[in-house]
Amino acid sequence: MSTIDHPRSRLASGMSAFAAEWRIELAMLGALFLLCVVLSILAPRFLTFGNIGNLFWQATTVGIIAIGQTFVILTGGIELSVGGVAAISAMVGGIILLHTGMGVGLASILLMGLAVGVVNGFLVAYTQLAPFIVTLGMMSITRSLTYVSTNGHSLTGLPAAYRFFGAAEVLGIQLYSIVFVGLFIVGQVVLTKTKLGRFWYSIGSNEEAARLAGVSIRFYKSLAYVISGLLCAVGALILTSRLAAVDPDTGVGMELDTIAAVVIGGTSLSGGRGSLVGTFIGVFLITILHNGLNLIGVSPFWQGSAVGAVIIVSVLVDRLLRRRR
Repeated sequence: MSTIDHPRSRLASGMSAFAAEWRIELAMLGALFLLCVVLSILAPRFLTFGNIGNLFWQATTVGIIAIGQTFVILTGGIELSVGGVAAISAMVGGIILLHTGMGVGLASILLMGLAVGVVNGFLVAYTQLAPFIVTLGMMSITRSLTYVSTNGHSLTGLPAAYRFFGAAEVLGIQLYSIVFVGLFIVGQVVLTKTKLGRFWYSIGSNEEAARLAGVSIRFYKSLAYVISGLLCAVGALILTSRLAAVDPDTGVGMELDTIAAVVIGGTSLSGGRGSLVGTFIGVFLITILHNGLNLIGVSPFWQGSAVGAVIIVSVLVDRLLRRRR
């Protein structure tokens, strides 16, 4: 009898450990499912094929940028300039694209995001300025430069080939959806299977202990901001390629949405704990919340309140679960 029960007890133990390790992610997945059920009842159009495709499009840019935001928050930092970085990357890259060609223009978009990430990372890690102050200042600078570069006008007339990234399909699946999911998978592998991921967790958990263990704190902390800047540029490229135009307001509100997705997904704002699985769930929860509120006719002025409430409740639930544990 004991030999029969032994595998069952191991299975039960394994499931218990799994539930404990992924408790926040499982709770948010349940909340996401419940939200979908409620919206499918209140808004019959919610589960239509067209709206589901729209959800993936809306989630793509926020999701890609939220990956970088997760890396930064895991180190104990914060990135408030993601919307501005996306905007300036797309605008400067678009201007260069109009005067050169596709190759140089696309490279310029990515290099611009990378450059701003390098500046943010250097100021945070090497001068030890507070991440909140650095990225808040950079948000203002990048947003201002975006408007100055075109005198507040949208950038139009981009080549039709530029729309490839927002319109191309692979085996009937939108290319941007493949990029979106692929980047999350790569990011999760980096966090769980590589030295880089372990270092980010250790820096966020206990920076001094990580330093005594031989981790190059400044290098790895700055690297999180560099990667975040690059992902902002990738997100901006996909977002603006849909219409082959760049608006100065690109990325407005992206800071709140990405931080919300990361926090809702269970990543601690104090650093050292979280996962991209949770962020992935958080991205869709935020996206579906916005989408559903639009479908049922809730005023856009109230939607910020809904997102803010979800953030506060998520942090409160996380705090209560940590105390209980």
